[in-house]
Amino acid sequence: MARIAITSDHAGLELKAKLATWLEAGGHEVTDLGSREGEQVDYPDYGYGLAEHIAGGRSEYGVALCGSGIGISIAVNRHPGCRCALVSDPVAARLSREHNDANVIAMGARLVEIDMAKVCLEAFLATDFAHGRHALRVEKLGVPPAAITTSQPR
Repeated sequence: MARIAITSDHAGLELKAKLATWLEAGGHEVTDLGSREGEQVDYPDYGYGLAEHIAGGRSEYGVALCGSGIGISIAVNRHPGCRCALVSDPVAARLSREHNDANVIAMGARLVEIDMAKVCLEAFLATDFAHGRHALRVEKLGVPPAAITTSQPR
């Protein structure tokens, strides 16, 4: 079972609560990083907080939720230690782990229903990174673009 941190802005509260309960029932250790009921908050604050938590090794995986999933995924991806994939179906969730070694999954609470969110999370958590040809590409994601030397297409 995995250590999973979950966060949301005010738009993702209901989905966050349902997913946290479901993950805990599945035996995962879940850390809720907020937000809380009754607060109107800014998604970047929660995305940055989740990114620091994941990059610091306090949880293996993160779940980031906001209305569309877009804003919070951008915030998480600003941290070089995180690879956050915005997904809305299980194929994208699986590929984010298999090809990109994503350590955070983002979803839009206004766009993804609870049952689909669970299926996406199941696919995300059940998939290992494939390494191989993907390893160099993932390595390049953690360095500044100016430091990357391009190669021939593979």
